[in-house]
Amino acid sequence: MDVPTLRDAKPDDLYRAADAYADLSAKFAQHAGTWKDGVDTRVRNSGWTGDAANNAEQSLTQTTGKLTAAQIELDRIAPILREGAEAFLIAQAKLKAALDEAQANGFDVANDGGVSWPPPSQAEHHDPDFRNDRQQRGTDLRDRISQALSEADHADQVTSERLRHYTDNARTGDGLKTETASMDLNSAVMDAVTPWGGPEDLVKAGMPGPDAPPTEVNSWWKALPESERQRLIHNYPDEIGNRNGIPTVDKDQANRIHLDQMIKNMEGRKDLDDNQKKQLEGFQAVRKRLDDDKGKQPPVFLMAIDDEGQGRAAISYGNPDTADDVVAYVPGLNTEVKNIGGGDGNRARDMWQSAHDADPSRSTASIAWLGYDAPQAKDVSAESLAVAGPERGQQGGKNYQEFLQGLRASHEGQPAHVTALGHSYGSFTVGQAAQRPGGIPADDIILVGSPGTGAQHASQLGVDPSHVWVGAAENDPVSHLPSHDEAKGMGTGALIGGAILGVPGAIGGAIIGDQVGKSDDPHELWFGQDPASNDFGAHRFDVDDGPLGMSSHSDYWDSGDGRDGHSLRNMGNIVSGHGDRVYGQDRR
Repeated sequence: MDVPTLRDAKPDDLYRAADAYADLSAKFAQHAGTWKDGVDTRVRNSGWTGDAANNAEQSLTQTTGKLTAAQIELDRIAPILREGAEAFLIAQAKLKAALDEAQANGFDVANDGGVSWPPPSQAEHHDPDFRNDRQQRGTDLRDRISQALSEADHADQVTSERLRHYTDNARTGDGLKTETASMDLNSAVMDAVTPWGGPEDLVKAGMPGPDAPPTEVNSWWKALPESERQRLIHNYPDEIGNRNGIPTVDKDQANRIHLDQMIKNMEGRKDLDDNQKKQLEGFQAVRKRLDDDKGKQPPVFLMAIDDEGQGRAAISYGNPDTADDVVAYVPGLNTEVKNIGGGDGNRARDMWQSAHDADPSRSTASIAWLGYDAPQAKDVSAESLAVAGPERGQQGGKNYQEFLQGLRASHEGQPAHVTALGHSYGSFTVGQAAQRPGGIPADDIILVGSPGTGAQHASQLGVDPSHVWVGAAENDPVSHLPSHDEAKGMGTGALIGGAILGVPGAIGGAIIGDQVGKSDDPHELWFGQDPASNDFGAHRFDVDDGPLGMSSHSDYWDSGDGRDGHSLRNMGNIVSGHGDRVYGQDRR
């Protein structure tokens, strides 16, 4: 396969051939039916008996069988041609996109796919960055062209092999045997096979690889005919629904199919382990929420669902592909899939309402995202965070970054105003995402009830510090958790004091150990600098102090009319792009 062949190919001709074969197959099916009803069945019901009758019936049965087999074989041609045409069309679209980019940037493309460019000018010759960028872009274009040619060549070979199978059957007469036709129909032995032994899906084989950016996934998806998109959604709902870059409406359709499949499979099993039982409970809670919110405003979309790890789930109130404002909330410690169907789902809905109230003229999508294994602990404390460690937040940060990139890729029209929101350990996860290479495509970042982000200053989060917002209730113990050194000093002091003087000694030892172990920075938390501190440099917005104890850690979404509702109203203003309306609070 070379560039001119693929560039100038006319896949539409294959579609027309497929339509012709489909029409021929339908007419042949009518002919076979007429034969069976008008001759075969009529003779059998005629009352004719004897050896001649038996011989006639046997001969008629064989003829009916041959007609049935031929009809089955003929019926397979149109799908093969259509799938081949779609695979060619996708490869051709990839090639033409690369060729257009090459032409626009002064690259020459040879018939074999090689890419070259003019020698650099005198000024360019002394600019190593320009030369390296030029070479990298040329290499990328060459690889894209090579991939498109390879996919087209593969589709051509596979389609030819499939058609050859049927022409061989027709030539040898095997296609008139019912056993051959049944085998072709049931096992698709004519298809090129994958390493696991099943028939290869040519269109799915053209799906961008797992490391492809969401923009490439989105372009691939939009190039498919609607009929092909629907086929992939129904055949591979888990892959389509959880792939970043697929449009929200299609993700929702695929994920609902996948959700029903997982629930049906798990409900029919008796050997579920404890983790799987929790997953099933969570999936049922998510489905109940979807059912309860059906037909309501804003509409709810299932953005992700899977049984990986502890389970994955994400729902959105409002369509992020069309919304002016998008907020993606990451919950923290002890979150399970059932919480997306429960309290965290409520938080997403309440955030939508708050943003809508702040500016009804703008459309909003509010997402609750659990795309990582949130640490599970008996409580929220320094000890629990020590057990949790940073690893889950770091992996979750990678997943969250890719999720937000997917939202950017699938958004229609002008880019949305995007807010990244993290609560508790989820704020550490958001912070880790923001500090990854390339950062996150967010305009604002909100951190509430945070034990730290791993950053020492707001500027490390990839957005202007004036767009980093922090809510920290004075009575929220998580926003006052000690640093590693302080916790270590407290633990050691309590252990020694308790061994000598019992409980009073343990308390006194913890106090002394706290002072000994203190960091030089009084605002150092478990995961770095206190986001609410003056040294961190973010905006601190007003939050009610809350009651003493852990309940204040969950009050950031309260919707009271007084100061108890300031947190949610402030977040609604931020999400809707009205940071100038936020009530501030002195930093620590």
